[in-house]
Amino acid sequence: MRQMRISVCLGLLFLSLGIATSLALGGDDPAKNQANWDKLKQLLAGEEIQVVQNDAKSTRGNFHSVTDEAIVVSTAAGEQTINRQSVLRVSSQGKGHRTRNALIGAGVGAGAGAGIGAAIGGCGQGAACIGATKGEIIGVLTGLGALGGAIVGAVLPSGGWHEVYRAR
Repeated sequence: MRQMRISVCLGLLFLSLGIATSLALGGDDPAKNQANWDKLKQLLAGEEIQVVQNDAKSTRGNFHSVTDEAIVVSTAAGEQTINRQSVLRVSSQGKGHRTRNALIGAGVGAGAGAGIGAAIGGCGQGAACIGATKGEIIGVLTGLGALGGAIVGAVLPSGGWHEVYRAR
């Protein structure tokens, strides 16, 4: 019975760890995208972008410049100027945050592991003793939770494409 209780607690630990980590590392809200051509002026020269045109043609390359009438993209074939009227959307390649996500996940996992370890307890009156003190159980579950959280945080999608402009 005690072993089943520990198994259930560990299962709940990893479930809550996954949920808490995904909430803590939630991505951008797509509603924040603005249909504002001037937002393209915030892009840095050389930044990797993707321009999708109204005819579904896609151009991927490095941002060169933008005017009120067009955007210039440097590709392997050379510089391409794309008129504003033909641009459906522009996306930029985001920076990855795997290390940050792993650290946040480790913190969340350590906290969850410590909480479950404290709830399980150790050898006490009426409890089936597994030969470990309460402190040892808390320490082991804290470490396991931190390790699991770091792994979950590191494998979560990071970076990706972020929409900068979308025509109305």
